[in-house]
Amino acid sequence: MQPIHSVRCNKIWLGCYTFLLIISSALLFYPPFAVAKEPITLHKTRLILQWLPQGQFAGYYVALEKGFYRKHGIDLEILDGGPDAPPSEYLRSGKADFATMWLSTAIQKRSEGMQLINIAQMIQRSSLMLVVKKASGIKTPSDLHLKKVSIFDGDFSIQPKALFKKLNINPRIITQSPTPNLFLRGGVDAVSAMWYNEYNTIFNAGINEEELNTFFYSDHALNFPEDGIYIMKDFYRDYAHVACAFVRASIEGWEYALSRPEESIDIVIKRMKRVGVPANRVHQRWMLMRIGDLMRSKGKDAVGVLYQGDYNLVAKELYNIGLIKNIPAFEDFHISCK
Repeated sequence: MQPIHSVRCNKIWLGCYTFLLIISSALLFYPPFAVAKEPITLHKTRLILQWLPQGQFAGYYVALEKGFYRKHGIDLEILDGGPDAPPSEYLRSGKADFATMWLSTAIQKRSEGMQLINIAQMIQRSSLMLVVKKASGIKTPSDLHLKKVSIFDGDFSIQPKALFKKLNINPRIITQSPTPNLFLRGGVDAVSAMWYNEYNTIFNAGINEEELNTFFYSDHALNFPEDGIYIMKDFYRDYAHVACAFVRASIEGWEYALSRPEESIDIVIKRMKRVGVPANRVHQRWMLMRIGDLMRSKGKDAVGVLYQGDYNLVAKELYNIGLIKNIPAFEDFHISCK
């Protein structure tokens, strides 16, 4: 017969073992209790784009839709741009924390005293071009002398004016509407086009590529990199980590968009329909893929990099034409987050 104290100890040990078994099972089936983490604090920010929703901005919409910004600690709202919502003014007034702008616009604003900085240059090669019909007999830009040429206003007019000055020619300039319809009807000899936009519109109107001659400004020593990401200098001083997290999330969004174009176009078109913008899937696919070409024209590792040589070229042309009175120092204008 076992001693009473021995039986009592065995019962206590059995009870302790059973209790530990229950606790272990609970931890096994309810792991969140065991690995609970502190909630991540998201930084609320707003991004203003240059225009209404379209494939040109697919990477930002994708990064928002797929949760890349939240993963990087950012609660982002994307604002639609347009003629009544200039990105530079949204930055200046504090209505937005991030903005996409052309490099030429940003240099002009900085020269005027606005304390904005470039934190990523997304597009490396200019997509602006002139398009003519081969039947016109125009074979080189020099042949445009005294011809009717339609060009856009604002930043879009800088490269044409610089080219005409270099070639010492005087085309008959006509202000271009948002569409190439005047060119399609034979009203002008040459039309301005963005490679990712109006050029494809000309195709869709029934003109074959073989019937056209094209003159890219980037092929005539006038490569003006276009879309970049900008913030105010004060924002970077206070939230440098947020600024660079935004760049990383945006690049991740673009990589995803370019590797999964059909899914990305779905996201873009959903955004377009939400604000009532007509959506053409074929055109948006063309736009997305051409933007990808422009972003990676200097190699994948160049995405987001602003090269000083490109900056100097744009700033010099702006100065020569008289659009700026001084050239801001590159080191004070661009901060790399890569």
